[in-house]
Amino acid sequence: MNDASRNLYAILGVAPEATADDIREAYRVMARRFHPDANRNSGAEVQFRDIATAYSVLSDPGERLRYDDARRHFSDEPAYFSLRAIPSKRVLGTLVEPQVLYLLLDIVPTQRAVANRRSTAPMNLTLVLDRSTSMRGARLDKVKVAAHHIIDQLSPQDVLAVVSFSDRADVLIPATAVTDKTSLRSTVSVMRAEGGTEIYRGLAAGVAECRKYLAPRMVNHVILLTDGRTFGDEERCLAVARQAAEDGIGISAMGIGEEWNDEFLDALATTTGGSSAYINTPRAVLQFLDDRVRSLGDAFAERLQLAVAPDADVVLESVFRLNPHPQPLEAEQQPIPLGTLEKNRPIRVLIQLQMPPSSKAGFRSVVRLDATGDVLVAERHQYKVISDIAIELAHEPSPEQPPTAILDALGKLTLYRIQQKAERALTQGLPLEAARQLENLATRLFAAGQDELAHKAIHEARRVSRTQAFSQEGRKSLKFHTRQLLALPAPGNDTP
Repeated sequence: MNDASRNLYAILGVAPEATADDIREAYRVMARRFHPDANRNSGAEVQFRDIATAYSVLSDPGERLRYDDARRHFSDEPAYFSLRAIPSKRVLGTLVEPQVLYLLLDIVPTQRAVANRRSTAPMNLTLVLDRSTSMRGARLDKVKVAAHHIIDQLSPQDVLAVVSFSDRADVLIPATAVTDKTSLRSTVSVMRAEGGTEIYRGLAAGVAECRKYLAPRMVNHVILLTDGRTFGDEERCLAVARQAAEDGIGISAMGIGEEWNDEFLDALATTTGGSSAYINTPRAVLQFLDDRVRSLGDAFAERLQLAVAPDADVVLESVFRLNPHPQPLEAEQQPIPLGTLEKNRPIRVLIQLQMPPSSKAGFRSVVRLDATGDVLVAERHQYKVISDIAIELAHEPSPEQPPTAILDALGKLTLYRIQQKAERALTQGLPLEAARQLENLATRLFAAGQDELAHKAIHEARRVSRTQAFSQEGRKSLKFHTRQLLALPAPGNDTP
């Protein structure tokens, strides 16, 4: 049976009053653009499945009549969130070589939907906390304080589980409603540091606890905090993350100190739409965990996914989430998990496309965007917004400055990418090139008013020239702090 909550007319790109011929022609156009035989992009394949389903219903008179009758129950449904896409240029010149086009996307709750929001959605939260020997002392003490603070913030409608791990995992607090806060705090306080670091054990146990109360009306999330590298089980951890993503569970990963594998934690987070962060001091643990839980607690919609389907001759080069929690996203496997949409802060994404050479002037389609998510308080599952982007090609376009928001994002993204270039140069055995990139980064950071980070870049440039290696603290600090510059200020906060 077809789900009448899905707007099949919008998916096919026709009005509800469309004739049978209109529906047939719309499908033909979509098939030429997105059928797997014509377009190998994974986002096109994802969207074409919905297009084919919509056509199979709307092209059958009986099925369409039954769908229209059921659809009347959604006639007064508000628009819950919108998808706004701004191109770097609205008119491109006709060129004999490829050219880059950027799209800045904002997914934003509508004012009406936020105003009608009755209450805060309940959280189904699991903390997975490293208690290995290297966490002994101030690190573990601060983690306990942070866990106590989180318990104090939660309500009886929320569910909490706490798992501690070293080379084995212990479920300190099985998933339970947060009613006896004193008992929960006391249980966390007994954690003791011992053993090595095997993240798989803790992560698997944590996801299992989160799954006990898994529900589409809740924010289902696991927060992992570790200070070490796991031993030979990274692929098993990623398999857990992939299954968690399918179930609708997000994972955020936070590394404290210098020894953890940032690429691994990045992969865990991006697989599920979560975030990864660098905590350089024990005293910062409370702030990071508190900020992440507050962000989840402010959720308007959860499990946001974005399917990006460029036309067959357009290349999708990169997707980068700018806000909240800046993170490069994996564009090959679609739909792309985006995570939580907060009521007062948009999800902002920068997409980089390569347009093909063209000598033909006129309008052309570029990419179709499909944002889907669960609106929590309305208990509206898989709400979908679609935007089909077209631009104009002209032989002699008027000079056009990219929008300020795109220029600002690209300027900050350049800082992060310079740091990444320095890392790649060093990996390729080019320490002088790496040092040059770091010096370039320092110059740009000074110009941006980021003096402390600029001095860090200078220090690492000198170190690389001398030792042909980064310091782990310096490398992580430059990576995560240049990335964090991309974030918009949180509500009520004047700084990124």
